[in-house]
Amino acid sequence: MYKKILLLIDCSDVDDVILKHVTKLAKFHKASVSLFHVVHAHTLDQRRILQAKAEICLSRSRKALADEGVGADYSLAEGEPSEQILQKLSEAEFDLVALATHGHRFFGDFVLGSVSKMLKHNCDVPILLIRGEKK
Repeated sequence: MYKKILLLIDCSDVDDVILKHVTKLAKFHKASVSLFHVVHAHTLDQRRILQAKAEICLSRSRKALADEGVGADYSLAEGEPSEQILQKLSEAEFDLVALATHGHRFFGDFVLGSVSKMLKHNCDVPILLIRGEKK
């Protein structure tokens, strides 16, 4: 059913839960995984720091998938997350988009915006949302 999964990584603690789930799902379906992160920075220094953090995060996640026998690649983009994610979705034929949520309540969703909400309204690919573990 799933052959190519787009896994959105935000390089935070919530990634662990979605990575574990997608690893099992990819193994079951013999699917490949494309890890994707968008750096959203306002200054050059912030961009450098966030890019370095993202490279480490994506590399570790790819290794974790490879250690489980799952083929994976990763890519990094800069800009508005919603726009970059939709661009990424238009570049390849993904069967599933997976991401963890932060579990914000109403006010947090309203103030912070939501990639999951954007996907719900703009994505033609099935979406897997898993609430990240509270720490």
